[in-house]
Amino acid sequence: MGVFFLAYRLPPLSTFRTFESAARHLSFRKAAEELHVTPSAVSQQIKTLESWLGRPLFHRRQNLLQLTEDGMAMFPRVREGLDCFAAAVETTRHDTALTLNVTAPPSCATRWLVPRLSRFSTAHPAVAIRVTSSVDNIDGPHPVAGPKNELIDPRDDAGEVAIRFGTGLYPGYQVEKILTPDFVVACSPRLLTGEPPLRSPGDLSGHILIHDESIPSAGKGPIWGAWLKLAGVDGIDIERGPRFSNTLLVLEAVLEGQGVALVPKPLIEADVAAGRLNLPFTIHLPSAYSYFLVVPGALAEQDTVAAFREWLHAEATALPAV
Repeated sequence: MGVFFLAYRLPPLSTFRTFESAARHLSFRKAAEELHVTPSAVSQQIKTLESWLGRPLFHRRQNLLQLTEDGMAMFPRVREGLDCFAAAVETTRHDTALTLNVTAPPSCATRWLVPRLSRFSTAHPAVAIRVTSSVDNIDGPHPVAGPKNELIDPRDDAGEVAIRFGTGLYPGYQVEKILTPDFVVACSPRLLTGEPPLRSPGDLSGHILIHDESIPSAGKGPIWGAWLKLAGVDGIDIERGPRFSNTLLVLEAVLEGQGVALVPKPLIEADVAAGRLNLPFTIHLPSAYSYFLVVPGALAEQDTVAAFREWLHAEATALPAV
């Protein structure tokens, strides 16, 4: 008996790439910039796809672009298909290459990932690893439903994974929790015996509170307010004190003795061990968000990704008590 193959009935494949980009950005202009074409070319590609399907994929309302119900249903499947195409091409094109690109929040990359990375390289010397950092890997305080253009785009590099600080709700990706940090009060050792001294949570009324604006509140209110409530302290103005846009700036200010701050405990273990920072109180505030490994589904079982995943979990469970 002969074997017959049914040809796929598909619109031009370029329309899928254009649709995925426009749906991810919710903008024809941004899709055009990404694809190096004009916005009118993007619009024409979308019209071709919509004509082939016989139904609209976008609502066009003045300057607002939204996916229709059909568009929302189609988007994750098109993205998964493009992931598979990209993975197949990269596997063939780089069949002997072992590369891994990792993107992470700046503070996590600098204070947690990089100091440990030599252990991964020693265990996997054949893997060429590249680390980049971006604040886009921190969820905003008010997550928006639908496609998230801040996530990594696996079509840009099929070997890229992300460490992300947030909710873990990233449709279309394989997501694994790495660790949930506790926030602790950290200060320079000289503040402990300064004037005024810092011996109890109530003593914070006489010290400068430093604020990290990159910490997602997840709708739970100011983080200093949550910690002081846990400590049973009231009457302290939690709005006073300098504000910094990221954790690295906060840590520099704390190391310089400019005040006290709430910081993720795993990021300061080396400074505490070396005596550069002190944790004056034993009260730990659990984070509303966690660090997650976010991987395109088509790449989840690649050997390099699997090795990195196992290594991350091992490092997270081996955290020293500080």
